[in-house]
Amino acid sequence: VQFVESGGGLVQPGGSLRLSCVPSDFSLKYYAIGWFRQVPGKEPEGVSCISSSDSSTYYADSVKGRFTISRDNRANTVYLQMNSLRPEDTAVYHCTTSLAGICGDLTDEIWTRMYSTWDQGTRVTVSS
Repeated sequence: VQFVESGGGLVQPGGSLRLSCVPSDFSLKYYAIGWFRQVPGKEPEGVSCISSSDSSTYYADSVKGRFTISRDNRANTVYLQMNSLRPEDTAVYHCTTSLAGICGDLTDEIWTRMYSTWDQGTRVTVSS
């Protein structure tokens, strides 16, 4: 289960970025997709998730009202629109799936077991 993340970069506080998540070799149509972020020395943080049916989304309190997750099954892509970025949003962002259709709790083992499948992710740096 591999994904390719893109869209990261350097942005000033208050700026915006849109991250994209594309699976390497399968269709994400039937799966919930989650975005996580990690900074060195800390555990990954579940940022957002969207269910397979697009009917349910989850946001961490730290990003609620600023980030929006969406999916385009035709394009086989999940997006994370990040607005009003803050320095504390600086991290490497990864997307993955639990192989279930619903999000559930992003700290559950069905998500954390996927940490080992992560590749380089996409780096977001928010700095003036």
